[in-house]
Amino acid sequence: MKRMAMIAASALLLGRGLAAQDTSKAAAPTAAPAAATPSVTVVEAVVARSVLDRQPQDTGTVFPADVAQLICWIKVEGAGGASIHHVWFHGDTQVGDVELQVGGSPWRTWSRKTVPAEWTGAWHVEVKDAAGTVLKRLDFTVGQ
Repeated sequence: MKRMAMIAASALLLGRGLAAQDTSKAAAPTAAPAAATPSVTVVEAVVARSVLDRQPQDTGTVFPADVAQLICWIKVEGAGGASIHHVWFHGDTQVGDVELQVGGSPWRTWSRKTVPAEWTGAWHVEVKDAAGTVLKRLDFTVGQ
């Protein structure tokens, strides 16, 4: 009787071991898609004074002190449904962070920044993905 009990216990433990092994194998594939994130590629990026018919107008890298506002315009591919950020800097000071939704691929979008006349000097905009990775940096100057 003891021998039969030991065989039954061994079979039970073996069965549990196999079930645990099968469960871990099944869990691995479901973890992989959750870790996958959309990959955004910045195809075009410019700083402009305006946008007309979804196209940037008066682009450049040097703007007058009285420009009043500027636009960071980008065209991205590969990340429909993802979000990106335009992070604006005056010198080394962050002065804006605009979250934009990417609705398809390719996708054009832009953000606007008011530029006070006294905020002259070096500026830049960093285009970042949702994880905070810098995809593109645009440097420009105001007031020179």
